[in-house]
Amino acid sequence: MLGTILDLYSLVIVGAVIVSWTDLPPKHPVVQLISALTEPVLRPIRRVLPSMGGLDLSPMALLIGLQFLRQLFML
Repeated sequence: MLGTILDLYSLVIVGAVIVSWTDLPPKHPVVQLISALTEPVLRPIRRVLPSMGGLDLSPMALLIGLQFLRQLFML
C-alpha cells in the first residue's frame, strides 16, 4: 500500500516537471492540482537546495528521497 502511494506521488512529481516545461496557464485545473500536491513538499527542499543555473533540482532530490523511503520501508 505504501509502495503504491509513493509510486503515485512520484508520478505526480514527474507530472509537475513536465507541466513546468509547458505553456499551461497557472489557473489551469491540472496545474493547480499538481501544484497543490507537490509544492508543500518541494518548497522546503528548494530553500535548502540551491538552483544550478536556473535548473530546479528539488524534484530530483524528492524523487531520490522517495526511492530511499520505498527501499527503507519495503525490505
